[in-house]
Amino acid sequence: MNDGHIHTPYCPHGNKDTFESYIEHAISLDYSSMSFTEHAPLPASFTDPVPDQDSSMKWEDLDGYIHKINELKKTYQSEITIHLGFEVDFIKGYEQETKTFLNDYGSYIDDSILSVHFLPINNEWYCIDYSPEVFLAALNAAGSKETLYQNYFQLLEESVLTNLGPMKPTRIGHMTLIKKFQNLYTPPENWFEMSKSFLDTVKKQGMTLDYNGAGLVKEYCLESYPPASIATLAFQKGIPLIYGSDAHHPKGLKQGYDQLDLSLIRK
Repeated sequence: MNDGHIHTPYCPHGNKDTFESYIEHAISLDYSSMSFTEHAPLPASFTDPVPDQDSSMKWEDLDGYIHKINELKKTYQSEITIHLGFEVDFIKGYEQETKTFLNDYGSYIDDSILSVHFLPINNEWYCIDYSPEVFLAALNAAGSKETLYQNYFQLLEESVLTNLGPMKPTRIGHMTLIKKFQNLYTPPENWFEMSKSFLDTVKKQGMTLDYNGAGLVKEYCLESYPPASIATLAFQKGIPLIYGSDAHHPKGLKQGYDQLDLSLIRK
């Protein structure tokens, strides 16, 4: 049982349960390995658009985060394999700062994820998974569902193709996060074609996918990121899928796992 996407007490929009509580619960669930992938600090020149500006860990917490996980690796080495990592945001226009972060901290990284949360539309930034209200605002700014989805998948494409240096994450996080509120705002008919096209890019670049169970417990989503149809297609194309709980508290570990097609997951 491996989990490649777990958050920590350093997440400002999560909770303050201890690392030890995550690890002990993971052991009770028979995990063999777990990757702590906290939201990496956003580029210093980028202004977090969410109301509380709590999308990522703080720059001043980086050293403490790294030190703590390295200590826990030693403490629990006989019981579980612990990986130190980050969920890194791809933010258009801030690629150089992201590359610098990865170059500076890459030597500490065992595992990492590259994700898109922020969309630029008409000179405004929208965190598309923050709330139904923000999603609707982004939809209205984009002018149509198709345009909004096209913007999202274009950024995903750029995230895969952009040179972020040798420590660039090789796994794309929750590739269909744009569908988080799909039961409120129906996706455009061609969302599947956009997803298929993106998979071709992932395959060509030799990257992997986060098979994320969190969407299954989101009331307006109720499906994995990506959903079964896309996950199956990815598997058929030879793209490895790595399970991620995307847990923001210990009870979130293994969420959605039993509802996934486990035959698709790379062990």
